[in-house]
Amino acid sequence: MAASVKDVAARAGVSPKTVSNVVHNRPKVAPETRLRVQAAMAELGYQPNLTARSLRSGRTGLLTLAIPNIAAPYFAELAHLVIEAAAARDYTVLIEETEGLRAREVDVLNGVPPRLSDGTVISPLALNADDVRDAAPRGPIVLLGERIGDGPADHVAVDNEAVARDATTHVIGLGRRRVAAVGYQDDPLAGTSQLRYRGFCTALRDADLDVPTPVAVDTYEWSDGAAAVDALLQRESVPDALVCFNDELAIGAMRRLAELGYSVPGDVAVIGIDDIPEARHMIPSLSTVAPDKGVLAATVVDRLLERIDGAAEGPRDVVIPHRLVVRESTRGRRPVGH
Repeated sequence: MAASVKDVAARAGVSPKTVSNVVHNRPKVAPETRLRVQAAMAELGYQPNLTARSLRSGRTGLLTLAIPNIAAPYFAELAHLVIEAAAARDYTVLIEETEGLRAREVDVLNGVPPRLSDGTVISPLALNADDVRDAAPRGPIVLLGERIGDGPADHVAVDNEAVARDATTHVIGLGRRRVAAVGYQDDPLAGTSQLRYRGFCTALRDADLDVPTPVAVDTYEWSDGAAAVDALLQRESVPDALVCFNDELAIGAMRRLAELGYSVPGDVAVIGIDDIPEARHMIPSLSTVAPDKGVLAATVVDRLLERIDGAAEGPRDVVIPHRLVVRESTRGRRPVGH
C-alpha cells in the first residue's frame, strides 16, 4: 500500500499539516524539520497525490514551461530562473522541449496531450499568427519572445531591435567601420532575427556606414557562428567587428577567428547577446547585451499566475530591460588605419 501523509508524519514525528507544508514548499517549516520530513518521504516512497489535490482545489500546483532546447545555455539558465520564481509562489515547473518544431509548439499551445498543469509559458520558434489566433488552450498561456498575431495570451520579451542597435552602436564607437552581423535568418517567422537585424541596420545607417549583405544562418548554435566567419572572410572587405545575435554564435565565431590566426579584439571586435554564463569565462571574455533574465522569469510566472487566478484582463505586452556588458572581446587597440 502506498504511503500516506499520516505515515510520513508518524515517521518524521510531526503533524500531517507540517508534511503538507513541506509538500507545498511553504516557507513556514524550520529547515531541520523540512529535512526530517523529506527524509521520511524518501524512506517511505511517498508521492503527493496531484489528482486528489486538483480535485480539492481546482489546481495542480504545476506550471508547464515549453522551450526549444533545454541544452542551449540561454534556455537552461532561463528554465532554472523560472523554476526558482515558481517555487517562491509554491508552484512546480514541468519542462517541455519542443525542438522549435511547429507541430510540437501547436500541441503545447492547445494542451495536447492533456497535462496536469494550471498554465503554460511557451517560447516558440515556429508558430504563426493563425496558430495563436486559432488556439484552444486548456489553460492560461504566456508567450516568451516576439508577439505572434493578436492572440489572447500575454507576451513577455526583450526589445530585440534595441538590443542589437545598442550592441552595434558600441562597436561603432570603438572606431570599427566594417561591421558585419552574424545571426540573420531569411524567414519572416524568425521574429527575433528579423528585429535584431533591423536594429543592426539602424545603428549602421545612423553612423553613415554601409550595411553589408548579410550572411544567413540556419540556427543560433556554436557551429553556425564558425561557418558565418568562413563566409565573411571570403569577402573582399574583411569585417573588423562582428555583432552576433546571440552569445553561442559569438563564441563559435571567436573560436574560428582564433583558429584562422585573427586576434580578438585586435583584428576583429566581437559582441554577442544574452550574457550566458560561458561569456564571462571565455578567453577573451565576451562583451554582450544582457537581458534581465531574473526579471523575465519572475514576470512570466507572475503574469501566468494572475491569469490562473482570474485577476488579469486582456492580453498585455511586457518589455524586459537590458544592459550593455563590456568585456575583453571589445576592448584593446583599434585596428591599424583607424
